[in-house]
Parts: sequence; C-alpha cells; structure tokens
Amino acid sequence: QVQLAETGGGLVQPGGSLRLSCVASGFSFSLYDMTWVRQAPGKGPEWVSLITTASADRDYADSVKGRFTVSRDNAKNTLYLQMSSLKPEDTALYICARGAAYDLWGQGTQVTVSS
Repeated sequence: QVQLAETGGGLVQPGGSLRLSCVASGFSFSLYDMTWVRQAPGKGPEWVSLITTASADRDYADSVKGRFTVSRDNAKNTLYLQMSSLKPEDTALYICARGAAYDLWGQGTQVTVSS
C-alpha cells in the first residue's frame, strides 16, 4: 500500500522542541524529493520545508528558517523534521508530502505550542 504516516506531534511549551517522523511505504522513497507542509486552524496549507533525494539541498520557509531542520534516512524510508524554539504560531497539523508536486499526502500529526 502506497502511503505516508506521520508521528511525533504533541503538546509542547513555547521554546520547546519536537521531532516529527514520516514513514513511507509502497514506493521507492529514495527516488523522491520530500516536503513538509503545515495547516493551522482556519488557514490554508503552508509549505514548510523540502529535502531532495540525497539530502543535497534543503529549503525552508522564512517563518521556520534557523529553527527547523529537515532530514531523511533513505535506508529506513523515513523523513524527519526537527523543530526547536517552538512558538505558538507553529501550532498546526504537520503533513509530509511526496515530491514537489505533493502527489501523495500523509494524514498529518498535530503540533500544539502552548503554555
């Protein structure tokens, strides 16, 4: 079955950290660039980060640059997002997506930043 499954979300205080994971199955993960997108309540999707197939290039939205780090382990078919210095405005459903065309989405993992 072709799918993406995110884990690692939760409730964290401002300034805290979380690491999200996205496990891919049913396709050749190493052949695809991968993307993180987030959606806050009442807002449209916001692109967060992209990592290329061999991790040579990593791009970030200005809103998370310097605080978030995207990585991947192709041997484990897993994409990661390390988030630090979290802010309340980072509260959102975090979703991993395949490629720059987002042709496959996971169901997301909720991150809530609140004191």
